[in-house]
Amino acid sequence: MVSIGSIIILIIKEFLEGLLDEFGEFLFNLTDLGLFSEKELERMGFRGFEDLFKVFLYTGISLLVLKFLKKGFEIYILGTDGDPDSEPIVFIVNFFKAMAISLAFPEVYGWFANIINSLTNNAINAIGLGETSMSMDFLSEILSKGFFLVVFTLAYIVFYLMFYLKFLKVGLQVLILRTGLPLACSGLMDSDRGVFRPYIQKFLQVGITILLQIVLAKISLALFLSGHLLWGFAALLFATNTPRFLQEFLIVSEGGNGSTVYKAQAGVRLVQTIRSFVK
Repeated sequence: MVSIGSIIILIIKEFLEGLLDEFGEFLFNLTDLGLFSEKELERMGFRGFEDLFKVFLYTGISLLVLKFLKKGFEIYILGTDGDPDSEPIVFIVNFFKAMAISLAFPEVYGWFANIINSLTNNAINAIGLGETSMSMDFLSEILSKGFFLVVFTLAYIVFYLMFYLKFLKVGLQVLILRTGLPLACSGLMDSDRGVFRPYIQKFLQVGITILLQIVLAKISLALFLSGHLLWGFAALLFATNTPRFLQEFLIVSEGGNGSTVYKAQAGVRLVQTIRSFVK
């Protein structure tokens, strides 16, 4: 007579085997997913991201030119904006700085992504973990060691899937930030750098988040595969909460409502910048 425990183990085994067969390659390939999520989307049949980047780049450059002409006319001809006695060279330098960042950003981001990828691999190799992934051999070994380990493995996989979904969100954030950066560059022509300052700060926060999450996820997987189940679970939970942890250090608070007010102000600045060109 087949016991209930054996039936449960069999169901869990079928679930895990099907999960690893279908999604194993995607679940553990985090670096490209976080830094270049458009590549994964293109593999699923969604095309045109290069054209999308070009559209926002051309739009951002057009807004820069319009803002340069508009602010220059209002400051030095009408005298209704800014200080007409300020040096025009500063205004011109800010314009060319914004233009250079908009045009050079794709290349600079490639360097940035290579740095993060290199740091991730070096950090993993420095502690002797190397590349690890969940395998069918490991699954068979766990399933032969009793009901508790089987349930614990299932719980770990479920938490890993939750982490993976949150990591997909971070990857999409990077994609959106990369796409909209040419628009944010218009803030460089303002004395306080407008929306550009919080925009870049958010970009760096997301980049460091990806770096730490990849390292922690691989450490978690290596610990789990080596039999240190509780340590593996702890590292995975820390990887899941990394954005909240970094937010305490990398997001500057202003006023009583902290970073929420700061983000809201940044959003309002971006909307006002765009609306000023539509009028």
